[in-house]
Amino acid sequence: MNRLKKHRCALFDLDGVIVDTAKYHFLAWKKIAAQCGYELTLQDNEQLKGVSRPDSLNRILEMAGTRLDETTFESYLHQKNKDYLQLIQEVTPEDILPGVQAALNFLKLNKVKIGLGSASKNALIILEKLQITSFFDVIIDGNSVQQGKPHPEVFLKGSNALGEAAEACVVFEDSQAGIDAAKAGGMTAVALGDAKLFKNMDYCYPDFEALDKVVLQTLF
Repeated sequence: MNRLKKHRCALFDLDGVIVDTAKYHFLAWKKIAAQCGYELTLQDNEQLKGVSRPDSLNRILEMAGTRLDETTFESYLHQKNKDYLQLIQEVTPEDILPGVQAALNFLKLNKVKIGLGSASKNALIILEKLQITSFFDVIIDGNSVQQGKPHPEVFLKGSNALGEAAEACVVFEDSQAGIDAAKAGGMTAVALGDAKLFKNMDYCYPDFEALDKVVLQTLF
């Protein structure tokens, strides 16, 4: 377990960490899965968290036991994103998950560098709707990387852009793919959610309300 006390960089996942957009992803993927003859469940959806759009569709196809030709595959990816973008039009600053705004305020006040490392290709749109874009010194999203989580590329690009070594960074994640990416990159991994759902993390808290100022002071 990485016990470096004073990290200089915080890297956030977006979906399920800063805002609960997982429900919108689920609804959009459920529609696609139905077209593949499969009824996607919330439990299935756990396997899609933190995973890129093409990889998510491939996992759904595995669940459905079917294949798609390349043209249909691409059209489904486009449809999923179109449906998702329509759903997130309703996002407002009130959708920021509890405790996140206080954590961002603490980090900014203490001059900790803040980055976003998300598989989402719509990350900037969502941050703007939440009105918190200015807190982020760097935004690395699905448009910026070739390799999806659990590959560490998204977080390594974030630390490099912030001018910090990997070991100086704390990653906040709600998916196992994200935790694996953080650890593969040599970073401290903080899981958010039920500890029974994770492995290989350095710390785990139910949410950012539990991850209070006292905890943040031990990390940064």
